[in-house]
Amino acid sequence: MWPKNKVLRSALKVFAIFFLVIGILFGLFLWRIRVPKPELESTKTVESYKREKVGENHYRVGNNWLRKNKHGIWEMYLEGAPYERGVIYGILAQELMEKQEVHFVGQIKEMIPSAMFLQVLKGFVGWFNRDIYKYIPEENQQEIYGVSQSFSDQFNYIGPKYYRILNYHAAHDIGHALTDLNMVGCTSFAVNHSLTKDSTLLIARNFDFYMGDAFAEDKLIVFMNPDKGYKFASYAWAGLTGVVSGINEKGITVTLNASKSDIPFAAKEPISILAREILQYAGTIEEARKIAAKSETFVSESLLIGSAADDKAVIIEKSPQKMDIYDSGKDALVCANHYQSNAFVKDSVNINNIKDTDSKARFDRMTQLMGRAYPMDVNQAAGILRDQKGVDDKFIGYGNSKLLNQLIAHHGIVFKPAKKEFWISAPPYQLGEFVGYDLDQIFAQKGHFESFDSLGIDRDPFLESADYKKFEAFKSVRQKITKYVMLDTPLSLTPQDEQHFISNNAQSYLPYFFLGEYHQKKGDFSKAIGYYEQALQHEVSSLNEENSIRERIAESKQGKH
Repeated sequence: MWPKNKVLRSALKVFAIFFLVIGILFGLFLWRIRVPKPELESTKTVESYKREKVGENHYRVGNNWLRKNKHGIWEMYLEGAPYERGVIYGILAQELMEKQEVHFVGQIKEMIPSAMFLQVLKGFVGWFNRDIYKYIPEENQQEIYGVSQSFSDQFNYIGPKYYRILNYHAAHDIGHALTDLNMVGCTSFAVNHSLTKDSTLLIARNFDFYMGDAFAEDKLIVFMNPDKGYKFASYAWAGLTGVVSGINEKGITVTLNASKSDIPFAAKEPISILAREILQYAGTIEEARKIAAKSETFVSESLLIGSAADDKAVIIEKSPQKMDIYDSGKDALVCANHYQSNAFVKDSVNINNIKDTDSKARFDRMTQLMGRAYPMDVNQAAGILRDQKGVDDKFIGYGNSKLLNQLIAHHGIVFKPAKKEFWISAPPYQLGEFVGYDLDQIFAQKGHFESFDSLGIDRDPFLESADYKKFEAFKSVRQKITKYVMLDTPLSLTPQDEQHFISNNAQSYLPYFFLGEYHQKKGDFSKAIGYYEQALQHEVSSLNEENSIRERIAESKQGKH
């Protein structure tokens, strides 16, 4: 019943109008971020195909298949038109994709523990990516839509399946554009002619995209035989149809290295989709340049392009505003997370990136190791990717982001473009065997192949060392501290626990930094300050990190008073 009191009636009217307006605005918001379904070339659905189990961890749909090799890497062969091969991809890899999404969402919840803030972030990402489909080629939209049909229903509260997978394709970009989460910090290089044992182009890279150990458990190499463009191989994880590391049948290789970006205001084409376009449709550096030039991206990225046809490697350096190509003019090329071309070298953002981050340290260490290895072969290239010392061989502990091998890599990869051969690392990190493949052989046999073990690269002996076991123990406690600090997960460390934690990575600043965080959270500010000050006595990963530690010391001093 409507109340008789005029003041109350007026107040209720105001509230009613307010909630009506909010409801309309929210409805408009949801309508605005709805992603339209792409025009499909086929009426087939998931029900149109049947997955056959060939053996343990081995499945087939027609000529397409998925299997797990003896090194623990999943291999997939796909062929056909975009939408249909996407549907088949999803059917074959359904369990793998669900697992990846569980790990991905779980890691996001660990990084952002507040349920309210997660809802705000969800709305922000939805608005930020509202037009993302407009910048993704129709072919890729169809393929992604096909894959999305096999995504799990358990995360529908985040968004519809197609909407989610489009957003996941932009995760790499958002991760390094909006914050410095240290999710992305890759290093790569190329050597050629007199600098290699067989005088042919050799390219190697670490992909340091970290979303937790579980996320990196199931790596997937896809051998794609599309109905248009070139056949190619791409190494990443299930559900990603873009490319972060890959090689095509023309001997074009593509690897991604993030650079410092200004904060963007709207999503454009995810960089992994651009890399996929280049891999599928470029046979030369010039063709790769043209594809990159027409693409609108929303982050700054370096794409190291190797080309058998051109017998060289260059770096396409791209930001949302401009693009340039860096050619060293020599037979050696190094790429970290800063720019080197004329268009960017004097930009303040790039200059500060070199000064404030770990990029230059890794660039200098890579250059140093390469100079010692000439003429280089594949084994030496893998050894450089695995290096765990700083510039001038200084040991600064394990896990420092100044190191080429930070013990967080999703994978390492080595290419020989002229021979269409490549090697991919098996878990963990880039420490497992590097498994060799011959791309020509793979596609000549329609995917019925074996990796060429005779040319494989052995596991890193570090895996059998006491130091590796100590680092894993250190990492376990580090993760517990992080969960305590961010999620309030109960944790109590005795003085003996703290000393054991330090001794497991004693020459690194990291145990002191994390113990500082632990005690600051507990409110024991004197101990926090002591540990932070000890961290500063070691080699800290960057000027940004050093400043962050000094800020924490200042906060702790305020907390004491």
